[in-house]
Amino acid sequence: MPSSAALLVCAASLVVTLAACGSDSETAATSSSPSTSAMADLLPPSSAPVTPASAATCPTAAPQNAGAPEWTLPGTTGSVAVTGSTDSAAPDVKVEAPFSVTETQVQTLKPGDGPVVADTAAVTVCYMGVNGRDGSVFDNSYERGEPVEFPLDGVVPGFQKAIAGQKVGSTVAVAMTSADGYPEGQPAAGIEPGDSLVFAIKILEATN
Repeated sequence: MPSSAALLVCAASLVVTLAACGSDSETAATSSSPSTSAMADLLPPSSAPVTPASAATCPTAAPQNAGAPEWTLPGTTGSVAVTGSTDSAAPDVKVEAPFSVTETQVQTLKPGDGPVVADTAAVTVCYMGVNGRDGSVFDNSYERGEPVEFPLDGVVPGFQKAIAGQKVGSTVAVAMTSADGYPEGQPAAGIEPGDSLVFAIKILEATN
């Protein structure tokens, strides 16, 4: 791992908060964000680290109550309901835990009108990552207000599947299997082997 990536991972201080929403079984995903992006943890050791994308920002306001979610997915266990971010508010991810899937599924919440993102593009995104096992947020660039930039061929397969083939400007969600995320777990993020993950993502830019 390059020294800069190692420092980024070591500096990350992941904070996970679980907030109740309506009942014991339905959980709203909220978080106190780490001071440094945990997105570096998505990168294998041979990849370059992600870098902050200073040219854009992610909305930090609480999700707006816009009615029905844009995507509701029953899992093998549990379910998830996702509403994408807007220009002024962060996304909303509600999990009925434990949520798990046996096949990675991607949903375009709001299509963009930019160019199609290639499999190996360098992308700039805002994102929220939620653990399906307990509904906890393990990383959230919206709360930091800062998107990140990284190469799609340097992240876990589920994240690449969510973004490649989409158009720039799109808001997407992905529910990924453990195999497409962290089959061995990711202790720094509180992810255990077998955990299904959910991401809400806004694609800001791409360089193919």
